[in-house]
Amino acid sequence: MWRTERDSLGEHQVPADAYYGIQTSRAVENFPISGLRAHRELVDATLLIKKAAALANQSLGRLDSRLANAIVSAADEVLAGALRDQFVIDVYQAGAGTSHNMNVNEVLANRAAERLGGTRGDYSLVHPNDHVNMGQSTNDVFPSATRLALLLAHAPLMETARSLTAALEAKSRAFQGVLKVGRTHLQDAVPMTLGQEFSGYAACLARACDEVDHASIALREMNIGATAVGTGLNAGSDYADRTVGHLREMTRLELAPAANRFRVTQSMGDVLGYVGTLRRLAVELGKVASDLRLLSMGPRAGLSEIRLPAVQPGSSIMPGKVNPSIPEMVNQVCFQVIGCDMTVTVAAEAGQLELNVMMPVIAWNALHASSILREAMRALQTRCVDGIEADEARCLELLQRSTAVATALSPYLGYAKTAEIAKEAVRTGKSVRAIVVEQQLLPEATLERILSPEAMTEPGIAGTSNEGKQ
Repeated sequence: MWRTERDSLGEHQVPADAYYGIQTSRAVENFPISGLRAHRELVDATLLIKKAAALANQSLGRLDSRLANAIVSAADEVLAGALRDQFVIDVYQAGAGTSHNMNVNEVLANRAAERLGGTRGDYSLVHPNDHVNMGQSTNDVFPSATRLALLLAHAPLMETARSLTAALEAKSRAFQGVLKVGRTHLQDAVPMTLGQEFSGYAACLARACDEVDHASIALREMNIGATAVGTGLNAGSDYADRTVGHLREMTRLELAPAANRFRVTQSMGDVLGYVGTLRRLAVELGKVASDLRLLSMGPRAGLSEIRLPAVQPGSSIMPGKVNPSIPEMVNQVCFQVIGCDMTVTVAAEAGQLELNVMMPVIAWNALHASSILREAMRALQTRCVDGIEADEARCLELLQRSTAVATALSPYLGYAKTAEIAKEAVRTGKSVRAIVVEQQLLPEATLERILSPEAMTEPGIAGTSNEGKQ
């Protein structure tokens, strides 16, 4: 069943039961590209803007209270979960997001009209452009919605990231007494504790989280009220201030009108900056995931210093094989986030004159990066990090076999002599301690203090008193 609607291009058929209208229907036919749809946060952000705009226009006497209330009620319905299947525009659409904006306008207009006793497709009561889009342009709605959507997604992202960081810190404390050999260049290095290693992972994520938090501040500037190019034609400063004020009340976010509406309309640089910090977080997270894979490799022919929880069988041909499935997934997510950042980068650079028309692909990739990072970190914590166990005996075995402990002898014997000892240990299979004793280079009691693995995991010169350490 179909209904006929008309726009400036003429008549067009729309599904009779659809809450969207003619412009959305044209876009569905024009852009059958990917099957990907706008993220929920972008739809929510656009709905909140429409609701705030209706309230602002009502308070300014531009929009009849009956119409404003109907639009607000329709927006509240959809925000509560209704009509979600009506947002049907492909991610890859006409530039600037006009199709997305009109999709929201039409759904709200038709639902508001129904609430007033009208029927879908009859815009004599509530018009998508004249009423729902009053005082707006796609060019200020879509940038504001993108920023607001990222802010709506920011708190859950940070909550998950900070929780993972805390889980790594907890493992650091649990493993603080587990001695092991450190590694650089994938070769044996000086002793450390597994707890120290995990403390580094936690600190890396914490620093990345701080950067994401800081970058989110720039997103609080809303250019709603800028309309087409930043001048505010058909809107005005009172409208912008009131709309942003309503958004602040609705979201409890510290939003503000853009200090320069032309900048925020022309440039997606703030979004680019935010996504760049998501890339940083992804890089740090990916490194942790890769390290967990390395440290757990085995269980017999690898390092096997830690045991990851077994979450699924690892092979269709090798019975009993268990893979580091969760870290592998995390690595893939991190690669995708880096790809999203690249897309946002080139799309942000493609802005021309008063507007960046590549906003739809920027918004989708930015929100995709945020959402998959959040879920990957949640899975990494709950299905991997929380259940990691240390194989203390294996860590100690590998430490005792390492020749890198010879490094502690350098302050006493010099770099050249110590290098000779390390090479001889590798060549003969003898321990560093045995070679030093054999050559009578140091008293055994002194040597015991110097080659104490515990002493080598602390600052200062191994074998000296605590007071001599730095």
